[in-house]
Amino acid sequence: MATVAAFDNGKYIAEQSAEILERVNKFGDKLYLEFGGKLLYDYHASRVLPGYDPNIKMALLQELKDKADVLLCIFAEDIERKKMRADFGITYDSDALKLIDDLKGWEINVLGVVITRYSGQLSAKLFKQKLERRGIKVYTHQFTKGYPTDVDLIVSDEGYGANEYIETDKPLVIVTGPGPGSGKLATCLSQVYHDYRRGIKAGYAKFETFPVWNLPLKHPVNIAYEAATADIKDFNLIDPFHLEAYNKKAVNYNRDVDVFPVLKRILKKISGDEPFYQSPTDMGVNRVGFAITDDAATREAAKQEVIRRYFRYQCEYVMGLTNKETVERVELFIKDFNIPHEYRRVVEPARQAALDAIERNKGSEGVYCGAAIELKDGTIVTGSNSPHFHAATSLIMHAIKHLTGIPEKIKLLPPNITESVSNLKTKILNEKNLSMDLVEALISLSIGATTNHTIEVAMEKLIELQGCEAHMTHIPTPGDEAGLRRLGINLTSDPNFSTKDLFIS
Repeated sequence: MATVAAFDNGKYIAEQSAEILERVNKFGDKLYLEFGGKLLYDYHASRVLPGYDPNIKMALLQELKDKADVLLCIFAEDIERKKMRADFGITYDSDALKLIDDLKGWEINVLGVVITRYSGQLSAKLFKQKLERRGIKVYTHQFTKGYPTDVDLIVSDEGYGANEYIETDKPLVIVTGPGPGSGKLATCLSQVYHDYRRGIKAGYAKFETFPVWNLPLKHPVNIAYEAATADIKDFNLIDPFHLEAYNKKAVNYNRDVDVFPVLKRILKKISGDEPFYQSPTDMGVNRVGFAITDDAATREAAKQEVIRRYFRYQCEYVMGLTNKETVERVELFIKDFNIPHEYRRVVEPARQAALDAIERNKGSEGVYCGAAIELKDGTIVTGSNSPHFHAATSLIMHAIKHLTGIPEKIKLLPPNITESVSNLKTKILNEKNLSMDLVEALISLSIGATTNHTIEVAMEKLIELQGCEAHMTHIPTPGDEAGLRRLGINLTSDPNFSTKDLFIS
């Protein structure tokens, strides 16, 4: 599938950095900028805005790094319940550690980590100790007393004043976190309160990529954001405060609109002046909508993302990770767009591959899985499981053979390697599963490539699978999911298990 570039990264960097610096100048001494969404590897944005650099926010930070400090927030309960970041398959606390390392790689230092709504949770306490022993400053903020109704208590020594104050040197403070609900807003406002008490005139602004305020409410890009946050029940709406103040329509989302009256009163209480903002949209500095260059391409990409989210939530539901309401909510978006699941081109070929495998293996016991991938030229390649390979392994083998022009009958992995791996798994590691998952197969291929030029040439084609779309008829095993993720493949799957066993290693 040829990807149409629909986003101008250069224009975005120029406009976004100018907008942020202009907002810094509108306040006296300091601006706390809440960075919503993902700071690094924003694959949701890159999927719905074709051409968007998933690390463009880091390029933006590099433009501003001489003027900016960075604070990282994480909600204590997200640590406690081991909330996962789906893009990487890691917990939020692990993602926080990864983010600190990644920022260092971009030569941007994290001033400290704020554990929000901390009440001595064991996992959060251990996380704090781990960071401190590695030389990272950690601050703990409790739930703000009186929030959200008692502004006098909120803006007092018992409210924001009870939180640790974080010393910052630069005029711009970026406050970010690994996901929504991390306590970024409370951290910003707590800091503004402490600064005013010290005679520092500080302000607050918000940088949130989605929803895109200057696109229509029902634009697929904005609906894709609702689908992505269906589990936390976010929804978009026309900002009523903006409409009343300026008689202009702007799209915002429920949490920002709900909290705005409270936020406005808090800022007035802290500063003693009327707030700078008349609406939640006023608080934002987002220019992403002005860098879209192909609206039709973004609409198509966003519809595909809604379907991806639907499949993901279906799988999370059968695994007990989300509720039925979340699945039904995204299903409504699909009905609104009047698109079937098969609108995703790889779905039906994957299901047919499973049926073909069942037909080939009549009379044999076991579950047969199908998989399909759409290559960048539009070609669809399929695979299915066998006694030697998982369906994901078969799929990737077929894909790189197709790209290399290797005939189907030639085996990339010779029997001596597959037998050696099988013996290791069954005779030494005491595993029941003989067939190779994708991670095992990729390692085996890399070993085989040292002595076989054909395998070496085929492996060079793996890079061409990045960004391709794939579908499986069954939920991938951890080894398959990790392998596909590392290859950069956008995977969906039907909500079926690949085995009747309850434990899948």
